[in-house]
Amino acid sequence: MKSFKILTTALILIGCLNATAQTENTKSEMELITETLMDYIEGTANGEPDRLRKAFHPDFNLYTVTGEDSLLIRSGEKYISNVKVGEKTNRIGRIISIDHEKDAAIAKVEIVIPNWRIFTDYFLLLKYEGSWKIVHKSYTWREYPKGDEKN
Repeated sequence: MKSFKILTTALILIGCLNATAQTENTKSEMELITETLMDYIEGTANGEPDRLRKAFHPDFNLYTVTGEDSLLIRSGEKYISNVKVGEKTNRIGRIISIDHEKDAAIAKVEIVIPNWRIFTDYFLLLKYEGSWKIVHKSYTWREYPKGDEKN
């Protein structure tokens, strides 16, 4: 009887330790989505096209409105091909917001290119085959604010 109590207690403790270890090693969905968005932000800033391929679904496209008020659709692969390996750019990115439900998420990211433009990117992400992928990017931009110019 005494050995049964010891065995039961040991099994409960092992079960608790295992549950704690799984919790500590498992990232939240928000952390996984953030990692995908950071692959985009850092991949473009640091010249890492492979990070972009990791973040984006292979068939994704980018959408924006041109100055002539027409829709411009760019191939994701063409976008990635413009990122040269090791070529760092002067881009500062930050995640503004993430909203997700089960296997779908939307995110807003701001990319500042000093002395040129501020981009606002809207992403649709889906989780499939165990990872989050950006499947759609829509964006807009505004001019970087100019400082007071004194002559």
